Amino acid sequence: MKTKYIRILILLIIVSWYGCQSKQPPNIVLIVVDDLGWTDLGCYGSTFHETPNIDRLASEGMMFNSAYAANPVCSPTRASIMTGKYPTRVGITDWIPGLDPKNRKLLGPEDLHALPLEEVTIAEALKKHNYMTFFAGKWHLGSEGFYPEQQGFDINMGGHDKGSPPGGYYTPYNNPKLSDGPEGEYLTDRLTTESLQFIQKNREKPFFLFLSYYTVHTPIQANKQYISKFKEKLMGMNDSIPRQIIEHDGLTVINQVNPDYASMVYALDQNIGRLMKKLEELGLSDRTMIIFTSDNGGLSTLPQNRMIAPTSVKPLRAGKGWCYEGGIRVPLIIKMPGVVTPRTSTNYPVVSCDFYPTILEMAELPLLPQQHVDGISLIPLLTGEKSINRHTIFWHFPHYHGSSWTPGAAIRINEWKLIEFYDWEKVELYNLNNDPKEEQNLAVDYPEKVEELKQALHNLQQETAAKFPVPNPDYTPR
Repeated sequence: MKTKYIRILILLIIVSWYGCQSKQPPNIVLIVVDDLGWTDLGCYGSTFHETPNIDRLASEGMMFNSAYAANPVCSPTRASIMTGKYPTRVGITDWIPGLDPKNRKLLGPEDLHALPLEEVTIAEALKKHNYMTFFAGKWHLGSEGFYPEQQGFDINMGGHDKGSPPGGYYTPYNNPKLSDGPEGEYLTDRLTTESLQFIQKNREKPFFLFLSYYTVHTPIQANKQYISKFKEKLMGMNDSIPRQIIEHDGLTVINQVNPDYASMVYALDQNIGRLMKKLEELGLSDRTMIIFTSDNGGLSTLPQNRMIAPTSVKPLRAGKGWCYEGGIRVPLIIKMPGVVTPRTSTNYPVVSCDFYPTILEMAELPLLPQQHVDGISLIPLLTGEKSINRHTIFWHFPHYHGSSWTPGAAIRINEWKLIEFYDWEKVELYNLNNDPKEEQNLAVDYPEKVEELKQALHNLQQETAAKFPVPNPDYTPR
């Protein structure tokens, strides 16, 4: 009898042990769309663009209404995602290699042109714990020697030093990290196909898939399969001509009427649908975390002598390249069955560097606070708690940009936001709760609040070793 009980006890221990061993960490799918604007999706208010699959993703997870990119341009935000740090702390504050005119009032600071190998990336942190890691698409964080495969990714499909697709969106791609496809192949389709093949092959192991689409970055090149759909739709609209308003030295588009751009967004959406379907077919949906976001605001503001910008992010002000809300506020959707309640949303401000600790905590892995020093895990928000300890976000963009932005910085503390313009030598203050459009500059009315936010901004810049522009000795005022 005693032997019988011992055998039963041993059996229970073995069953328990196997049960523990079979508990597989969640898969992580991080989707970053290049230049996708806050209102480019149906679930975020677009009526011209159509995104039924992304809208479904939003309905199955949580939408963030006040999510921010860490910078108004791509490379710094991508560095922030990879490291969990503000771009200033990493040393990348402009797109690589950036725009440094020598005939302007200020000379921009020198910044890094590659993500330092010393940084422990989110891919390296996951790989250390037996995750298979895969990168597809836009990298733009350094050239040879600093590619994804040197930063923790087992496989790299398409990631190299260029920020836009050098061959356009149809093969031949002219991409050293992606072979050309058959005639007529579309880049967004190809990156998704490569990702699906990776999922199929690694479905029995935990994986980290970073799907970094080149779309909807310039060149704005219509998707041939869907362009007629949106040309016809445009013909039936009363508001079908681009309308612009002045933004300092630039012009901002305030309505979405570009059928080429809309076809690119729709093609993106169809591929998100393919990805979701594959996860469902393989029985992986319930244990896969999906994060969907953008690296900066939509391209809605350009100089007055340039092409008309391809999208609008109204009601937000300005767009890509600017520290107004249109340049930094981005769509963010997070889905994790069993953790995130479907059809939920939050207005709580979050930022790109928060993804790193969020992913680690979701995977039940040790946090690395000395690495993701500026990130805060979003798990409390995702699980239904009211808030996280994220009251302050700042942006440092001390460079001139092709959108007509001039060097400056910004900070948000709770509902208050201050923007400091170095070239124009002024500050602006907004209450985002009352004025999300940033139409009422309150700097004169609240001088004490201006000083409070300026001091907080300067403290963060000092803490993160921010570099600043300097006067140009050869500048001649016009």
